[in-house]
Amino acid sequence: MAKLKHFDILKIKHFVIFLTLLHLASCKNNPEQLKELTGKQIPIDTSFTSVDSIQKFIQPYHDRVESILDSTLAYAPFVITKTDGKFNTTAGNLMADIVLSETSPIFNKRTGHTIDLVLLNHGGIRSIISKGNVTSRTAYEVMPFENSVVVVELKGDALLKMVDYLIQSKRAHPVAGIQLILNKDNTVNTFTINGKSVDKNKSYYVATSDYLVTGGDNMNFFKEALSKTETDYKIRNAMIDFFSKVDTLAPKVDLRYYQLQ
Repeated sequence: MAKLKHFDILKIKHFVIFLTLLHLASCKNNPEQLKELTGKQIPIDTSFTSVDSIQKFIQPYHDRVESILDSTLAYAPFVITKTDGKFNTTAGNLMADIVLSETSPIFNKRTGHTIDLVLLNHGGIRSIISKGNVTSRTAYEVMPFENSVVVVELKGDALLKMVDYLIQSKRAHPVAGIQLILNKDNTVNTFTINGKSVDKNKSYYVATSDYLVTGGDNMNFFKEALSKTETDYKIRNAMIDFFSKVDTLAPKVDLRYYQLQ
């Protein structure tokens, strides 16, 4: 069975919506003709062929979207993945650093405050970044969801619960702005934010996704938020903006989160 691309599915959906609205509009003009509305699921496979008139109408828009998605923005000299480290990874570090660098000016301009750290989720990274040219399509593959950045104000005490979550989850959730060092027995050796010890009574601004801020992935410490700022900035768009500014992507597995041996 042939696989449909994302934009092919969108075309089908839009066409179905158009025909449905057209039918309802005709029924509205002739209400006595409307007896019953029924529907059924029709599998889309290779037995269906395109309608030439519709295909000719859509093709210029399709080609334009494809050209934008596939235009080279940057270059990856190696595979960037979320599986190349135990506590932090190249893909996770890249994502968190992008959210920090691209969202910080927006948040500061709107509120006068500074983002202190970033926390995303490991499962939100849906694809590797292959070695070679990096495009807008790359961002859609890595982040296919419509998640936007939300900045949450948390007390230092809530961030200690975040640390407990990171330790217990045993996953390399993307972080930026912090350093978390564990002892061999998984107890905390060091936890700093921008090089400074955490003050339990101080407020910190954490950039995350709108999915996590509601407790997604069981990140319930976000429910202790003192304030929330919606940036209306999709994580995917932040990636595209970052890719457009740099020539080469070079994230590393580093010492932002690791365990002593």
